[in-house]
Amino acid sequence: MSDNGPHFEVRDPPRARTEDERLLQSHVIETLKGHPYFAVGDDAWRIFRIMGEFVEGFDDLSGRGPCIAVFGSARIEEPDPMYQRCVETSRRMGEAGFGIITGGGPGVMEAANRGAREAGVPSIGCNIELPFEQGTNPFVDISVDFRYFFVRKMMFMKYAEAFVIFPGGFGTMDELFESLVLIQTGKVRDFPVVLFGKEYWGELVAWLKGTMMREGKISSEDLDLLFVTDSPEEAVSHVLVRHEEHLAKLRAGLYDGPGAR
Repeated sequence: MSDNGPHFEVRDPPRARTEDERLLQSHVIETLKGHPYFAVGDDAWRIFRIMGEFVEGFDDLSGRGPCIAVFGSARIEEPDPMYQRCVETSRRMGEAGFGIITGGGPGVMEAANRGAREAGVPSIGCNIELPFEQGTNPFVDISVDFRYFFVRKMMFMKYAEAFVIFPGGFGTMDELFESLVLIQTGKVRDFPVVLFGKEYWGELVAWLKGTMMREGKISSEDLDLLFVTDSPEEAVSHVLVRHEEHLAKLRAGLYDGPGAR
């Protein structure tokens, strides 16, 4: 260690920062550069770009009809049985009258958009700027690009009537638990969440029951928000039943006030 303090080797190669990264950057960095107030001013102006992204998203996605958002790993490939089940599930959802919204990338997203294309319904990809390149998959017919994760995530929830969630990683878990929080707290109502793949999700559901619920962190009603299946037919049937119940409540005027969709 030198008199000037510890030295840390930077191993990551330099890369362009995404807009999300710039927004979330610590103000300490600007202070070290000798501009302690620069980041504050920069953030204030960035709100106009965020506002514009909301406007563009609303404009591109409104009027597309009822849609289902499908999530899951970008790392699976066509030979994977889960890829094929996703294609079938999405095709059946399309045949039932739903468009399909995904993150626009490969893997499960590609499979879902492929199913939508086969059914002849809107096949929508909401792509996100990432530090590594993620191209839009070839089965997307309507592509919407976002810089900010939180804007994109809000579009999924606003323009989908249900989430169908296939096996995935951190991003998939993020979408799952954010949707559960919004449903649990009454921000949205009658919003089906389907977990596809009993073996994959089984231990997570068991932990929710055996730890979270046992310790009183969630209630048994909270677990009822999840529908777990291995069947494309069951997934579609569950979403259709819940959607019809939702429409019936809307027609009856039961959703006046907060939480209406």
